Amino acid sequence: MIQARIPTEPAIAIVGATGAVGEELLALLAERSFPARSVRVFASARSAGKTLRALGRDVTVEPLAPGCFAGTNIAFFSASSAISKEWAPQAVASGAWVIDKSSAFRMDQRYTLAIPEVNGAELDALRAPTIIAVPNCSTIIALMAVSPLHREAGIARMVVSTYQAASGAGAAAMAELAQQAGDWSAGRPLQTPIFGRQYIFNLFSHDSAIGADGQNEEERKLLEETRKIWRDPDVAITATCVRVPVLRAHSESINLTFRTPITEERARAVLAAAPGIELVDDRAANRFPEPINATGRDAVLVGRIRADHSQAAGFGLNLFVSGDQIRKGAALNGLQIAERLLK
Repeated sequence: MIQARIPTEPAIAIVGATGAVGEELLALLAERSFPARSVRVFASARSAGKTLRALGRDVTVEPLAPGCFAGTNIAFFSASSAISKEWAPQAVASGAWVIDKSSAFRMDQRYTLAIPEVNGAELDALRAPTIIAVPNCSTIIALMAVSPLHREAGIARMVVSTYQAASGAGAAAMAELAQQAGDWSAGRPLQTPIFGRQYIFNLFSHDSAIGADGQNEEERKLLEETRKIWRDPDVAITATCVRVPVLRAHSESINLTFRTPITEERARAVLAAAPGIELVDDRAANRFPEPINATGRDAVLVGRIRADHSQAAGFGLNLFVSGDQIRKGAALNGLQIAERLLK
């Protein structure tokens, strides 16, 4: 059993502790009473020496160095892919389980790409310290909502349009949006160091690199990661990813085509019973998922559940979801992986 090899009170390390996801993870450790024996925090050399709060104790930020993971049982990585590629294997070699938020190992077939509510059984099958990848935030939010329906009726095709918040680009992007709001109100010129364009009162195609086929990286991740997590190479997925002027929490419009028919009522019942989901689907009051209401929440909000009448009866469904990108889309998902390993 995994529990026999990870202490019930593990020593943990957080790489990238001063970033938005690292800070959220530190807060979640306390909020969820994670039973860590000790917490070490790592960041860039310029952050070394800073003091952070972890489980009621002050801890000093350290720079990464050879041998720094000795004695660590679980290492969370919330830094760049380059950092993960260099240091995550060293952490595993030191005997630590690595939970990595970057894209470095997501599509590496040697490693599990995990959302505990979706494919947690794969975590239960692991027998030795390894790297466990956390999916992209848009993938997590979408699959939390649609995986219960996939298990029920089989999804043949999924069309996703995302409405992604500044939080997906980090704390500096959130600060830029807030700064532009203030500058706009004061009649000052807008500062655009992060996105190079006006963000307030605007939206634009996701700022990730665009490939020769016209897809950006974010759109490609939704396809490739979903196929890996579901172990379904045939599911058809197309996405359009857009950055919107919202501080925190991503939203997604999702259109589904099923392999076997499912009624709107059955879909609503399946989602209502699914872990990590909260139905917000009040047609009478016109109340549906909104990113402001998803902010700071563990649950992914799901609503606008309705039949797609352009498809054969029972085979098409529309829904709209909102989920906190920093929380369930990153830090919380990683911590839930660690909690499952301990169990």
